[in-house]
Amino acid sequence: MNCLRSSKRFHYDAQNHRGPHHRPVLLEAAIDALRIQANGVYVDGTFGCGGHAAAILKRLATGGRLGLIDKDPSAISRAQQKFAADARCFIHHGSYAELGVLADTCGVRGRIDGVLLDLGASSPQLDEARRGFSFLRDGPLDMRMDPSKGVSAAAWLADTPLSEIESVIRRYGEERYARRIAQAIDASRQAGRLPQTTGALAALIAAAVPRREVGKHPATRSFQAIRIAINDELEELRCFLAGICDLLCPGGRLVVISFHSLEDRLVKRFMRDHSRIGDLPPGIPIVAHSMRPRLRRPAKPVRPGAEEIRVNPRARSAVLRVTERLP
Repeated sequence: MNCLRSSKRFHYDAQNHRGPHHRPVLLEAAIDALRIQANGVYVDGTFGCGGHAAAILKRLATGGRLGLIDKDPSAISRAQQKFAADARCFIHHGSYAELGVLADTCGVRGRIDGVLLDLGASSPQLDEARRGFSFLRDGPLDMRMDPSKGVSAAAWLADTPLSEIESVIRRYGEERYARRIAQAIDASRQAGRLPQTTGALAALIAAAVPRREVGKHPATRSFQAIRIAINDELEELRCFLAGICDLLCPGGRLVVISFHSLEDRLVKRFMRDHSRIGDLPPGIPIVAHSMRPRLRRPAKPVRPGAEEIRVNPRARSAVLRVTERLP
């Protein structure tokens, strides 16, 4: 995977965690689950601040390789600063869903020993007001993982039909008051007062919600839903999962840390469906190769303990799942 080293192109809810002042969630569990081989080929598909990447590199010998991928130009800049001089690393600005193309370019399809995904928004994204992810820090209503692509949250709210806004907030935010919130957004734009900042949108949502959950801002679910929609996060995950079996070598592992129930559900179902034989009559002595399971689940899901949650409250909804490619 050395072939991409020269390509120097350059994910606020309370559910996420990565950042310069935060230890990566479930760090030891993730590294253990990868079962790192000193000269293996690994990919950190969500580089963030590089905490997981640094831990992986500590276990790699000079013959090992580590791909560092992120959609966020700021994350790629951090990766360049920290690891561009390391001959074991290659750095790619883009989505982890592009891993199949990268693997083909580098000739490592079917030879990757482990892939780690730490899903969701990163702490720098959540903590920097100018990125527009957090209702706790007033800033422009953006929310794009890659500010150079796609439409901002403000533009999306301005142009998206009422019914679709309601659907997104209901499906991706699992928000019971999705219709009330969508109607409030629509009324504000009809009046020419559509919010352009995170604080203004949070205030509009709060006014539309009749009942509040204890300990949760009423805009939490809606902000999460809008972010997922404009960054196409679930579709990227589906695309990635559809191709991962062909990228891993026999014994290679996929480790995914999720913070959102919809992401975790996709990962859980994928791992379950690919680790069991299709429905066949009992007593069949030979199973066609195409119907054999492609994965096995070597360990149960892992969640952060009480001490980790105490030190880092953003870890509380995290769940780590691991699966292994069968021969």
